[in-house]
Amino acid sequence: MGIRAIFIALRLALSFLELTLQVRLPGHINGLEQQFPSEQTSNTSGVTAEASSVKCTLQGKSRLPAFSRDGDFVIGGVSTIHSQHYAMVYNYTTQPESPRCTGRGLRISRTIIFAIEEINNSTDLLPGIKLGYRLYDSCVSVPVSVDVAFQLLNGEDPAFYKDGNCSQSRVVVASVGDSGSSPSIIMSRIMGSFKIPLVSSFATCACLSDKQQFPTFFRTIPSDHYQADALAKLVKHFGWTWIGAVHSNSEYGNNGMASFLGTALREGICVEYIESFFRTDPARKIQRVANVIRRSTAKVVLAFTAVGEMKILLEELSRDPPPPRQWIASEAWITDPNLMSFSFCAGAVGVAIEKSVIPGLRDFLLDLSQSKVIASPVLTEFWEDAFNCSLTETANPDKRRCDGTEDIKTLKSPYTETSQLRVTNLMYKAVYAVAHAIHNAVCRETNATIQCDKHIGLEPKQVKIKNVNFSKNGYHVSFDANGDPVAFYELVNWQKSESGVIELVTVGYYDASLSKTVILLIFLFQVPVSVCSESCPPGTRKVLQKGKPICCYDCIPCPEGEISNMTDSPDCFPCPKEFWPNAKRDACFHKPVEFLSFDEVLSIILAVFSISGAFLAVITGMLFFHHRTTPIVRANNSELSFLLLFSLTLCFLCSLTFIGAPSEWSCMLRHTAFGITFVLCISCVLGKTIVVLMAFKATLPGSNAMKWFGPPQQRMTVVSFTFIQVIICIIWLVVSPPFPVKNLTTYKEKIILECALGSAVGFWAVLGYIGLLAVFCFVLAVLARKLPDNFNEAKMITFSMLIFCAVWITFIPAYVSSPGKLTVAVEIFAILASSFGLILCIFAPKCFIILFQPEKNTKKYLMNKN
Repeated sequence: MGIRAIFIALRLALSFLELTLQVRLPGHINGLEQQFPSEQTSNTSGVTAEASSVKCTLQGKSRLPAFSRDGDFVIGGVSTIHSQHYAMVYNYTTQPESPRCTGRGLRISRTIIFAIEEINNSTDLLPGIKLGYRLYDSCVSVPVSVDVAFQLLNGEDPAFYKDGNCSQSRVVVASVGDSGSSPSIIMSRIMGSFKIPLVSSFATCACLSDKQQFPTFFRTIPSDHYQADALAKLVKHFGWTWIGAVHSNSEYGNNGMASFLGTALREGICVEYIESFFRTDPARKIQRVANVIRRSTAKVVLAFTAVGEMKILLEELSRDPPPPRQWIASEAWITDPNLMSFSFCAGAVGVAIEKSVIPGLRDFLLDLSQSKVIASPVLTEFWEDAFNCSLTETANPDKRRCDGTEDIKTLKSPYTETSQLRVTNLMYKAVYAVAHAIHNAVCRETNATIQCDKHIGLEPKQVKIKNVNFSKNGYHVSFDANGDPVAFYELVNWQKSESGVIELVTVGYYDASLSKTVILLIFLFQVPVSVCSESCPPGTRKVLQKGKPICCYDCIPCPEGEISNMTDSPDCFPCPKEFWPNAKRDACFHKPVEFLSFDEVLSIILAVFSISGAFLAVITGMLFFHHRTTPIVRANNSELSFLLLFSLTLCFLCSLTFIGAPSEWSCMLRHTAFGITFVLCISCVLGKTIVVLMAFKATLPGSNAMKWFGPPQQRMTVVSFTFIQVIICIIWLVVSPPFPVKNLTTYKEKIILECALGSAVGFWAVLGYIGLLAVFCFVLAVLARKLPDNFNEAKMITFSMLIFCAVWITFIPAYVSSPGKLTVAVEIFAILASSFGLILCIFAPKCFIILFQPEKNTKKYLMNKN
């Protein structure tokens, strides 16, 4: 559209402003008659003449201004008096006819006149200077705007005389306009070539902020860059991540939509479709755009269009209204009262220029009488159209003659509606900005007196709009480096009143200077939902659907050990080492610490057996001590029996050190106590086994075996074997002792508090030494099992050692394979099982005889048995 507009503009410029140079010299050159005066001179080239006069004639027809007034300095104005333009057909064989326009939009032009008259009557701004104006109708047309731009440069005289060339002094020193972006781009390029400033109140294209291309363009309306940001934040505020978009196929729509899409991408908003069209497009294209809206899954539609395009689209949609859609509007059409008649758009939200009040404007607009109107063709047209009457004779018999009773104060139209001035106020500020720039160029303040020079030859380049900084009616006016004002928008909503009429209600604001958006919007019904995929709850992560926009995704639960604690999380994050996800996987909590505590059932059972075993050993010792003089106690070294019972008591009790939270001392104590007490126990059993063997050898003739293995030697054997274990334990504790550790690998969801071995060699050395003594004792017991004995003690030792070895052989694989606290339980069970095996096999038969068969506990019975 931009290239097409530029092409048309240049084509019309050449068509309208092609000059015919007529020089009064004899002869014909290129079809132009030239008449030379009698006086001729020649230069070195031989072909020169001094012309007496040059007449320049416009081939095109001059476009007269809608309103004009002479002044010391003239301001140009371009406004949309006629809002519709009939498309022209160019055949390039005949001169094109003048563009035809319809529609009415007189308030902006009259506001320009009002502002200039205010300035002319001011004693503070340009005192003693009268500003003039040339106000033209742009007819929202690029070709017409091009024509107007050249006429503001050259004036409207159809012919003029000039010495030497066809240039004329500039007509205006600056210009204001309410034209849209496309006409403003063309006008700014043309007028910028002559350094004439153009201040727009309606051109919002962000491209116009480029000072390299448009150095003399300024505006009082914010750039679409900020409008796009405000619209994106509005859409994001309501969680609409899946929307459709339509826009005008013009500089305004194309650049505005491009800015919005960039902001929407950063805000995580996805667009299902993007359709562009222009009001002059064929009907079938408009129908296609309407059908896309009807069939789409997006329930929210953003329309970045001008009023003309939006009206055509809504008319097409009204023939077959789509399912309920939430409309998001750009500032160009959200405040247009004519569009509010489309009831299916009720609830539309969008950004609008801040509404304001201009004191005295309403009275000025209403200060029209029939006598004043007749003097202006534009006002005459407006009056006749407003009151449907004719001020002059007409060929239409159905149209009555205006009789002078028409009162504009009773008229209800956009012209008289001044309660919500928006673009009108921007134009008002644009005129004042130009006036302040002229004031800064021609006026000086000396001794609190302002003196202005009306005779100064003011050049347009001296009108420095960028330097102005003032306030008017409470509204501040200034421009940044790009010629843009501070962006401030109202957020408005189409709400149905009780009578069913759609009204424009302000529901918030957007202030770019504060980086702040305040939205007070309250829907009368439930807020519409427009998403491609529902939000992923905490505990899940988003996985994009292949080939679809980023707003279309699946929600995948977080894997084991990971969480997501926010909605729509793109990733899951692992919990710290000592933490584990909850069931929903949206938070980490401390892993439960597991160890064999005293309040568990298993611990209580093992502790009961441990204490019971120790109690049993103590009772047995007391029983033996009470019957210490009886043959059954004295028969096989009662000293070793008491020492064995003592060591068994310690074995039972050492199992208690394995219960409870591991600490440095408990970890060292439990393994060393277990190793030493069991070696003491096995040493005593080994001593008793050796006594049985020595006793048998002592019965042989000439044997003195008991002499070499008497009680002193038995004590020395027990002490020696035990001392070796003590040495092993000391070395283990010094080199690398056991220590408490948090086991995080066995179970992912909990922490096992256990004792690390420190040195595995030390642990297996302690255990291996016990096993070595046990095997040695078992072998000796097997050798002695058939020897004649007093009370079958060798057999009982054999059986007890068989149980002991069986327990500890099965302990090793069970210990290695048992997880967590069961490892400790297996170790306790092995200690208790082997201890009970020893005490029951060795001492139970003797206790039974002492308690229930005392007749066998006599020396006579012992002698008879032997």
